[in-house]
Amino acid sequence: QVQLVESGGGLVQPGGSLRLSCAASGSIFRLYAMGWYRQAPGKQRELVAAVTSGGLKNYTDSVKGRFTISRDTAKNTVDLQMNSLKPEDTAVYYCNADRTVGITHTIYWGRGTQVTVSS
Repeated sequence: QVQLVESGGGLVQPGGSLRLSCAASGSIFRLYAMGWYRQAPGKQRELVAAVTSGGLKNYTDSVKGRFTISRDTAKNTVDLQMNSLKPEDTAVYYCNADRTVGITHTIYWGRGTQVTVSS
């Protein structure tokens, strides 16, 4: 079992920065791909950024060059540094842990943290 707790959300002006952090419990954290998703009102949840257990990263096009995902296996954390924030980045951001072994696909979600970009 993996438990995920997000922190770091809040209200920020356009052009500002925020750093989200996700703390994961469980000694097998290092085996999971970790990701940040977001869901804006009236929209589907979408992948923002992800990092595999091997350290490979990918980002959705709208955040490339502005957001950076990083994981610290020793601390069991995965962070999302968000720069040059835009009003369209406003959403609830969720931490995700994902692992597929054979036909078994295991996913865990945090409860989410609100990010609001507004002047």
